[in-house]
Amino acid sequence: MSYDAVLFDNDGVLVKPPNGTALREAALSAFAEFGVEPDDDHLAAVSRSVTPDDLKRVCDAYDFAPAEFWEARDTAASNAQLRELKAGRTTTYDDVDALKSFPRPMGIVSSNQHATIEFMLDHFDLGRHFETYYGRPPTLDAFHRKKPEPYFLEQALADLGVDSALFVGDSESDVVAAHNADLDSVFIRRPHRSEYDLSVDPTYEVQGLREIRELLRG
Repeated sequence: MSYDAVLFDNDGVLVKPPNGTALREAALSAFAEFGVEPDDDHLAAVSRSVTPDDLKRVCDAYDFAPAEFWEARDTAASNAQLRELKAGRTTTYDDVDALKSFPRPMGIVSSNQHATIEFMLDHFDLGRHFETYYGRPPTLDAFHRKKPEPYFLEQALADLGVDSALFVGDSESDVVAAHNADLDSVFIRRPHRSEYDLSVDPTYEVQGLREIRELLRG
């Protein structure tokens, strides 16, 4: 199969996943802005991989305005990740050097905050590899458009001017988003996903980026 471009998720694919403790503390600080000390279940629900149902349940429980709480939570999460990056506690995977020899235009589509992705690309000097990139603004509209919705994948395809692309991710929502955008998918089984079960089938499964480069040459 020939592909015109390659799109990548970021966290768990190019850059190691953010520190869970840092994200939990960031979520706790968002609750504090509203004068609330949440229970453990509600705190966990908005610490990472938040779904629309998670957000609604938490906002209903504390009578939060969803847009205001989400902006506070997302801003805190981004700031926490920037601190981890600046301190050297978040790093890239060793095989990101393979990107320089990928023979296709490339883009990033992440469910992380756009400000976080911009900082990572500059901090790790990865921006030179990509013609377009998307994270999320800290708005409810963007939240509801994140993967597995295909919205940002379709935006990236339009930027690159291509119809055919391979999307590389490390989660079920990445695989589903690729299918929703009519793209072939690659599930990259990084060490943090060693026991991760998928209920959907990716087009390919690999252990690292160099294997994807070989797929493109096939």
